[in-house]
Amino acid sequence: MRFVLPLMTVGVLSYFSYHIYHGEYGLYSRSEVNQQIVELEEELHRVESERISIEKRISLLRSGHIERDMLDEYIRKNLNFSKPNELTILTPCK
Repeated sequence: MRFVLPLMTVGVLSYFSYHIYHGEYGLYSRSEVNQQIVELEEELHRVESERISIEKRISLLRSGHIERDMLDEYIRKNLNFSKPNELTILTPCK
């Protein structure tokens, strides 16, 4: 009888100790969550820089005048126009 209370205490402490490290919100899970945070922040920075680049291109198209380079790039890409002295090389689509 005198060993029952210490054994129950050890059992309860072992249970909680295990879940502190290996549980859903344990220390090992925390490191995985921190790694996901780092990866998602990197992706966020990449997407934000891409958004800024796209916004710059849109602002060049929306202003009162279209820049010649933007117009030239648009015509070449969408209408397949080229200058008479240029050579066009077609590549297979990926």
